[in-house]
Amino acid sequence: MSATTVSASPKSTSATPVRRITSADADAALREGWADFMDMRGDLIFVGLIYVLVGVVAATAVMGGALLPLLFPIIAGVGLMGPVAALGFYEMARRRESGLHSNWQHFLDVRKRPGADEIAIVGALLLGIFVAWVFVASGLYIALFGWWEPPSIGAFLSRVFTTPEGWALILIGNAIGLGFAALVLGLSVVSLPMLVDCDISAAEAVSTSWRAARANPGVMFRWGVTVAALLVIGSIPLFVGLAAVLPWLGYATWHLYTKLVDRSAIKSRRD
Repeated sequence: MSATTVSASPKSTSATPVRRITSADADAALREGWADFMDMRGDLIFVGLIYVLVGVVAATAVMGGALLPLLFPIIAGVGLMGPVAALGFYEMARRRESGLHSNWQHFLDVRKRPGADEIAIVGALLLGIFVAWVFVASGLYIALFGWWEPPSIGAFLSRVFTTPEGWALILIGNAIGLGFAALVLGLSVVSLPMLVDCDISAAEAVSTSWRAARANPGVMFRWGVTVAALLVIGSIPLFVGLAAVLPWLGYATWHLYTKLVDRSAIKSRRD
């Protein structure tokens, strides 16, 4: 692995060192994540979630009205909570790395980890970001469309794709969504796997994640695009592909974390 360690700044010598990695390292994390998926699977865990998503989409499409404009922001925003949904896969990957027996029965064992309370804090932070995204998306819709309640999904899509305010909603909304996604990526790409792995504070985990992302802007941008592309592909048709994509990305994120963070420094600091 062609990675170089980035030392902590003099003002924070106790901070966990992070590494600069390359695109080859990110590709290796995806390959290793796929190997974990083939060995431990995990797709059945998400079958129930996928049926819920399909039900929500179908119900909203049929009912229309006030809920319809929130359909896309909520579905897109589910990705903001993806790192929380992947916690069980981080635990399974950790167990496999440690040589422990690991399968889907260990998915919920993450609640037994020493950092479970700190994990909950980061999860609450991500939930707050998700709620903020939905409020911002709602505000943008009202600013452009007023309080208009579409009578049907056809009428809604027609106005979105054939009017200036509709294209403004698409362009501005996606730009804002990209900002939220980048924020979540920076805060969570390392923090949640690190909390599953180590007994540290949520503040330290989030700080380490943010520094790792800042040390690798190009790789993180490419990683974010890859994740978004896989989620879109997995959502077509009817979210069925997410049963494989979500576990794969969960395992892959664990391996990305192990490449981004100097875990030996954490151990030596505890000794």
